[in-house]
Amino acid sequence: MNRRLLPATLLAATLLMAQGPAQGGEGHDHGDAPAASNSNGPQRLPDGSVFLPKPAQRQIGVRTLVSTEQQLPRSLELNGLVVMDPNAGGKVQAMAAGRLEPGPRGLPSLGQTVRKGELLAYVTPSASSLERANQIAQLAELHAARQLAEKRLARLRELADTVPRKDIEALESEVASLGERAQAVGGGLSGREALLAPASGVIASAHAVAGQVVDARELLFEVVDPQQLRVEALAYDAAVAGDVHSAYIPVGGGAKVALTFVGAARSLRDQALPLSFKAHGEGLTQLAVGQPVKVVVQSRSKVSGVAVPATALMKNPANQSIVWVKTAAERFEPRVVMVEPLDGASIAITSGLKSSERVVAIGAALLNQIR
Repeated sequence: MNRRLLPATLLAATLLMAQGPAQGGEGHDHGDAPAASNSNGPQRLPDGSVFLPKPAQRQIGVRTLVSTEQQLPRSLELNGLVVMDPNAGGKVQAMAAGRLEPGPRGLPSLGQTVRKGELLAYVTPSASSLERANQIAQLAELHAARQLAEKRLARLRELADTVPRKDIEALESEVASLGERAQAVGGGLSGREALLAPASGVIASAHAVAGQVVDARELLFEVVDPQQLRVEALAYDAAVAGDVHSAYIPVGGGAKVALTFVGAARSLRDQALPLSFKAHGEGLTQLAVGQPVKVVVQSRSKVSGVAVPATALMKNPANQSIVWVKTAAERFEPRVVMVEPLDGASIAITSGLKSSERVVAIGAALLNQIR
């Protein structure tokens, strides 16, 4: 290297070292600076717990309850179907094929109130022209035979002194028999079947129109007492039938329809055991025959645990069931728990939670989303 250039090079290097690291201009930050943190806002801490200030707790509506271990009934949710009470309802069917005619009040409509034995409609039997001709011919023969028998009876009565009494009585019986036979055949030609209400209640279903041609055993009306309904539930475990303590149907608005256990079948249906319940209470107005329902059955056997609302149960990233426990004024910790269902609104925590701990009952879903 040229000795004349060496002092100049050393001078330039010394000036660069004195200036320090180069700084980018405005808008040219490379992102090396750490992000600013807000320690006063809701945040997920490194140990998995959540820091939630009091204002934020009030904003999202966090509410807690004190856990208390107790003996709770086991619950089971079954699929059920609302059916009519066989003693408080029935079906109206035609005994023979014919044409439908309205009754004195016309054909009943859906929801109409009827009384037991009330006339609903008529069915005029249908017959072919050949059958009707045979019936007319038979009726004519019976009338002719009766007229001859009556004339013979009149002559025998005139000779009552010389004719045995038994012959007169036999002929009287024959005349009466011919008259009844003629009346029966005539009634078959002009008579009609009366369809009567089998029970008091309301018309639940109607499949009838004036002039309609119906077949024998065809369903025309269903009468149901809305205050006496039954529910059939299917249990896939036969042991449930012997462990039923109480049952109910959850309906809208938090209301419940109480059920009384009637009994269990002794034969399977679709690989399940049917259980029969009698429904009663104000919620019956929200049920209809044929409606599928969820039946919550509470058993006699008990389970030891803590009852909490079902909304308190959450899932962690590992898909484990957890609840949030308030350990400090602004600190919440997740607890992995084991649960069993109690009813449609509550669950029983059987392990993972200690007594007297404060469990988040309301607002757990929003708390679980804090990151």
